[in-house]
Parts: sequence; structure tokens; C-alpha cells
Amino acid sequence: MMVRVAVCLLAVLAIFGSPALAQEQSKADVFAGYSLFRYNPATSGVKSWNMNGGSGSFAYNAKNWLGLVGDFGGYHNGNILSSGVSSNEYTYLFGPRISYRHYEKLTPFGQILFGGAHVTASFAGTSTSDSAFAWGLGGGVDAKINTRFSVRLGQFDYLMTRFNEGAGGSSQNNLRFSTGVIIHF
Repeated sequence: MMVRVAVCLLAVLAIFGSPALAQEQSKADVFAGYSLFRYNPATSGVKSWNMNGGSGSFAYNAKNWLGLVGDFGGYHNGNILSSGVSSNEYTYLFGPRISYRHYEKLTPFGQILFGGAHVTASFAGTSTSDSAFAWGLGGGVDAKINTRFSVRLGQFDYLMTRFNEGAGGSSQNNLRFSTGVIIHF
């Protein structure tokens, strides 16, 4: 008799306990923050430059460890390499994120994202723009404040863009660092 009661209790816990545990993880996360974008041109002899801006992302957490991410960023430099050229770059990337949620306060993650980039540049009243394929590989660490908010301590990404630079090549190997706030839903 005691064994039957124990088995019934375990069955009830298995049926109703699992959804309760699954609800502890938010179904969606929204990130907004500052980004430092290090643009590295493919043209030999041209130095890299920094662009400041912001990033935002939306993640749907399909599983405790798997999220589907949309990542968007905008970056600006008003005087590239003291040349008087002003430039903006925008990225829009999508893909999977793997998170390790076994620590109480910290969540490390890694992601691979694919999408595009758009760049505008202006000098002395003339401007140009271009769009290209882009992809990124990176990761970071989030620190939990409470059930509703976290802080992204740091996210580092390698971002490759494919803007045609003429004879110089067409692959820019860029870096991005981001930090900011996450809201859990």
C-alpha cells in the first residue's frame, strides 16, 4: 500500500512539477545596451577604427538551453581616421543561442547569427551606401538581478561582413563588445 502511494505521489510530481520548473525560465528576453564596434577593412594598409552605438536583441527561449535570437545594432563614427568621413553601420542578424543555466546568478551563452549589414558614408556633402551579407559568432555572460532583470556583463562577437572594397577585398573581420540590461518576460 505504501509503495502505491509513493508511486502515485511521484507520478503527480512528474506531471505537475515539470511545468512548474519550466516556468522558472523566461520564455522571452529583450536586451538593450551600448556597443563598441571595431571595423577592420579588407583593404591592405587601411587601419581599423572604432564605432560607438547600441545593440538590441530579442530571444525566444524554446528550451532552457536553446534560444532563437534576433539581434540588431547601429554604430557611428563622425570622423573616421581623422579623414572627415562620417559613417554609420547597421546590423540585423538571426540565429540560435545556447545558454548554460546551471548557475544561480550567472548565465554564460554562445551564439551563431546570420543576416546582413548596411553601411552609409558621407564626406563633403556627398554620400553613399551599401548592403551586404553578415554573420557573427560570439558569446557572453548575463548576471541575474531578480526574476525580471539581468545585466549583460559582456558580450564579445566576431562579425564578418562582405562589403566589396574593390581591389582591396570583400571580407571585413570585425569585433563587437556589448553590455546592457535584459528584461525577462
